Amino acid sequence: MFEQVAVPTPFQVGPVNAYLTGRTLVDPGPDSEEAWSRLTEALAERDLTPADIEQLLITHPHPDHFGLAKKFRERGATVVAHPDAASIMADFPGRLDAEQAYFREFFERCGMAPDTADTVTELPGAFVHYAPSVTVDREVAAGDEVAVDGTALRVDDLAGHATGEISFAFDGSAGREAIVGDNVLEEITPNPFLQPPDEPEAERPRILPAYNDCLSDLRTAGYDRLHPGHRGRIEAPTERIGAILAEHDERTERVVDMLDEPTTPVEVMTELFGDLPVTEQFPGMSEAVGHLDVLEAAGRVTVEERDGDIVYERTE
Repeated sequence: MFEQVAVPTPFQVGPVNAYLTGRTLVDPGPDSEEAWSRLTEALAERDLTPADIEQLLITHPHPDHFGLAKKFRERGATVVAHPDAASIMADFPGRLDAEQAYFREFFERCGMAPDTADTVTELPGAFVHYAPSVTVDREVAAGDEVAVDGTALRVDDLAGHATGEISFAFDGSAGREAIVGDNVLEEITPNPFLQPPDEPEAERPRILPAYNDCLSDLRTAGYDRLHPGHRGRIEAPTERIGAILAEHDERTERVVDMLDEPTTPVEVMTELFGDLPVTEQFPGMSEAVGHLDVLEAAGRVTVEERDGDIVYERTE
C-alpha cells in the first residue's frame, strides 16, 4: 500500500523513510534542500507535485521526521499527529529550550561536569532550523482511524522513543502491517532518549521501562510486517522485537553488575561506552539512566542523592 522513499538527512542515523500512497505522505523528513529535492523528485515520478499532497501523517516530533511538514501545510496539506506531538511541533524551539534547561541541571546531578553538561545540552540547537514549527490540523491517538485511499489506518500509541509517537496499522499484502516510526528498526537497536517531565515539578518519565513494555505489546500483537523510520522493512517483527528486548536485558544485567557501591549514571555510562565524545553523550546518558530506571522499577537497586549527586547501588 505504501511506497518507501528514502529521504536524506544531516543526522548520523542517515536517510529517513517517508511513505507515500495516493495523496497521503507519512514523515516527510527534515527541512533541507536535499530532502525537499528528493521528495519533489519522488512525487514527480508519480505525476504529483507537493501541492497534490492532501494529508501528512507524522509518527513522532523529531526533526528528521516532521521538518518539512510546514512546507506541505503551506501548500494545502492537512497535518495529522498525536496531541503531545502537536504541542511540540507548534513551538519546536521552545520545547528545545525547556529540554536543555532541564537536562543541563539533571546531568550535573548525574555526575557530569558543568561545562560538559552545557555542551551536551546545547548541541541539539544546531539542528533546530531543520524543523520549523507547524500547526497540527488533526490530533489522533490510540483507537482513532485515519482514512487513506479507502483504507482505514488504525492509530495506536507508542512509548519509548519519542513523546507523542504513534503507529498506523492496516491490512496489507503481507497481512497485518504497521508504520512504526523509530520504535522498531531492522538494523539498529533504537535508543529511547530521555524525556523531560510534562510539568516543571513532575516526576521524570521512566522511558526505558515504558519502551520495553511497548515492545512486548508489539511483539504479541501479531504483525506480519513493520515499516520503520529508517533502513529496510521488517519482515519478521516478532523475531526482531525479541532480539531488541534481549539486547536490552543483556545490557541491564551488565549495569547491575557495576553497582557494588554507590555509582553515578555518568560512571555507568563511562563503564558501558568508554570515553564518549560529547556528541554521543546524550544518547549515552539515555542508555545509562534508562537501564538504571529498569533496575529501580524492579527493586534491584536503591537510589539516593549524596552531596548533590544521584547515586545507585545494587540491593542485597
